[in-house]
This record gives sequence, C-alpha cells and structure tokens, in this order.
Amino acid sequence: MLTNTKPLDVRIIALDLDDTLLTEMLTITPYTVDVLAQAARRGIYIALCSGRAANAVIPYVRQLGEITEQRRYVMTQNGGVIKDLLSGETIHTVLLPGDILVEAYRLAKTAGLSCHVYDDATIFSPELTRWIEEDHRLSSLKVNIVEDYEELLMRGFPKIILSGPPEQMVSVRKILDNLVGGRCTIFVSKPYFMELVPVNSGKGEALEWLSTRLGIPREAAMAFGDSMNDESMIRYAYHSVAMCNGRPEIRAAARYTTEFSNNDDGVARFIEKYVR
Repeated sequence: MLTNTKPLDVRIIALDLDDTLLTEMLTITPYTVDVLAQAARRGIYIALCSGRAANAVIPYVRQLGEITEQRRYVMTQNGGVIKDLLSGETIHTVLLPGDILVEAYRLAKTAGLSCHVYDDATIFSPELTRWIEEDHRLSSLKVNIVEDYEELLMRGFPKIILSGPPEQMVSVRKILDNLVGGRCTIFVSKPYFMELVPVNSGKGEALEWLSTRLGIPREAAMAFGDSMNDESMIRYAYHSVAMCNGRPEIRAAARYTTEFSNNDDGVARFIEKYVR
C-alpha cells in the first residue's frame, strides 16, 4: 500500500471485470460509476480489459456513461482484441493459429473436458455442457453448437477455453504444456476455466499497444486485476494494483494492493484516494 499521500499521476486505467470492477452479483455500484466518471472528466482513459468477448464487455462500458474519448476503448478476449467503440472498429487483433486450437480441442475431448471459442457476440462449442452454460450465464453471449468444430477452429481465434472440474486442470495443464507449450500461453482464469492465448498477446501487451497508440508512457499507466489472466497487465503497468481478494501471486506481483474487495468498491476507493 502507498506510504505517502502524494497523488499518482495516471493517464490510463485498465480494469479487469470479474472479481475486480464487478461485485459478486456482476454489477458496478453507483459510487464506482461516479468515481470513474470523475477520472474520465479529468482526462484519464478508462479501459475495461477482460477475458470476455466484446458483446459481454460493452454493456459495462455503457453503465459507466456515454461513450466518450476517455471511454472509447475496450480490450477483450484477454487482450487479443481491442475495439474502438466510437468508430466501431476493431483496431488490434491477435489470433491463435488453427493447428494449436485443434490440438487443444482434441486433448479436451480425450480428457472429457468442455471446449469453446468466441467471436464478439457468440460462444462456439461442439456440445452444450454445464461449463458452456456457466459462461453463458456470466457473459450473456449466445451459444452456437457447431457440428464440424475442427473446421471452425482452423479459421483461428484469439483464445480457446478448456473447462471442467477444477481437480482435472492440474493434470491436463501438464499435458498441454508438453503438447503446445512454447507456442501459446496457458493459464487458469477461474478454477474451472483453462485458457490458451497467443504468445505475447495478453492483457499487458494489449495495454502496452493501446498506451503507445495514445502516447501514454508506462509510468502513467495503472491496472487493476485479481487473477492470473491479469498478470501481464499487472507487470506492465507502473501503477499496478492487485485486489485484496485476488490471488496471492497477483498480490505479490503488484506494486499496490487495494484496501477493499470488489464487493466493497475496492477499485473506486483506491482511485478516489490516490489518483489525481
């Protein structure tokens, strides 16, 4: 935690959603909306950065207010896609190649795990499982069950998720490391979701790309996160902030830790207290 009262000079704030900006009820409180609106009026860019697809992120941007210069950018699919909401354009995309996606899918199928990929609006899976239903509940994205799934995967996607009982993830992770390790980045975002993304294309790389585009130095970047898919963002931002309810690894990597959890406006309280 900060040991002095000098305000932090910040020009962009990147915010993870689940267990960071959002409460456990998947809401943003009016207090947090107000604090972020004040920051935007001071010229600070507010950029939501989530593992979710675009259509599952944009409603939260709109909850923060009108789409303005300071609220125009979202980083989705763990940084694989950056969208400009004012122009409606996708300004940055990084894809996993089809061969890696197919290898991961075949492993998931052999292990009895669920598997899915996204575009901006849709979850694509070869079958409907409890894990697909859970992601639908979290994201409100429509679900498309695809018969020739390998043909779909060969198009390339920003990420693929393998999902199933948490106790299976450790053993499957070891197999994945041997199968595709070095050709992609693998991490667990929730106990039941294991994600594969392109090498050097995480939230941190997306924040760096966007900050460079906006002419914002690393020293003026702030990021809030709680989980392993936030790690690269936490390591990139000079003003990195872990949620007190976050994983121990993220708290250890961050420069600061919030005093309050996601259920108690931890993000807003930190910004109001320390950011000028």
